[in-house]
Amino acid sequence: MLRETVRALAEAKIAPHAAAVDEEARFPQEALDALTAADLHAVHVPEEYGGAGADALATVIVIEEVARVCASSSLIPAVNKLGSLPVILSGSEDLKKKYLGPLAKGDGMFSYCLSEPDAGSDAAGMKTRAVRDGDFWVLNGVKRWITNAGVSEYYTVMAVTDPTKRSKGISAFVVEKSDEGVSFGAPEKKLGIKGSPTREVYFDNVRIPADRMIGEEGTGFATAMKTLDHTRITIAAQALGIAQGALDYAKGYVQERKQFGKPIADFQGIQFMLADMAMKLEAARQLTYSAAAKSERLDGDLTFFGAAAKCFASDVAMEITTDAVQLLGGYGYTRDYPVERMMRDAKITQIYEGTNQVQRIVMARNLP
Repeated sequence: MLRETVRALAEAKIAPHAAAVDEEARFPQEALDALTAADLHAVHVPEEYGGAGADALATVIVIEEVARVCASSSLIPAVNKLGSLPVILSGSEDLKKKYLGPLAKGDGMFSYCLSEPDAGSDAAGMKTRAVRDGDFWVLNGVKRWITNAGVSEYYTVMAVTDPTKRSKGISAFVVEKSDEGVSFGAPEKKLGIKGSPTREVYFDNVRIPADRMIGEEGTGFATAMKTLDHTRITIAAQALGIAQGALDYAKGYVQERKQFGKPIADFQGIQFMLADMAMKLEAARQLTYSAAAKSERLDGDLTFFGAAAKCFASDVAMEITTDAVQLLGGYGYTRDYPVERMMRDAKITQIYEGTNQVQRIVMARNLP
């Protein structure tokens, strides 16, 4: 029922704008409005804070169905979870009440600030500093590749509080867009997900109350990594949706397109391609749903399964979208058809929330 509801909403309210959002590289406001009106913009927020209380699998299905029509729009529910999960996992009760309520109501989105110009895969090498000043912390630094930056009201920010301790000297904070000293760089000009703004976030002597620290001092990096164990599954979900959208479109196209006097779907070479696409997509879906179940149960092998789902689903999405372009031939290569957009959008799923090379390192260190 959830899938049918989200699919109907996505096809009616989000799909009609997807091409324009990509072409104009503009934020998909129509999608945000539709998702918020239907309470689907941040389904993961627990009921006690005014949220829908969706479990990890329900959240995956929402993201998957939105991504099927527009990858940029699927980053609304996905990044709201990424940005706010540190608060859910490690925040004080006061912090949860203060920020999860407005998120659930749709009063502001949440972003996640971990990466920096010189700290990508080596996130522990970050330079953003937070220095204690009485009842405040003062933040200075730059974060890069921040999804939905400038649109979100709230930012989970990782900063160094004790430079002598490397990862154990990193703490997490909630910073608000309206805090004095917060500013944003120009939107990046990207290959795909053009509707989701990706910008640098600058902190210039940003003074925030001490009670905005998430968890204890020095636990920020552990919270950041724990968060990614759960949210990598949302990237797998996004990859599934993009791949499903491409497969659906290609399947319809090959039944309509005629060559040599018959639909190209009648040719065995085409049938084999479609069979492989569908088989790999279903394997990726089962792995992702299994990882979502482990995320809910907090299984000990979640780290492996989260990394495996993200890595496998994103590799499959890149393969399926590339094959979809091939099945459409010259038409697939033009912007008049959606599969080239899906192919461009799929690429980022192999890169963000940890490159697939890093996922393989994570898997190797956590073999079940």
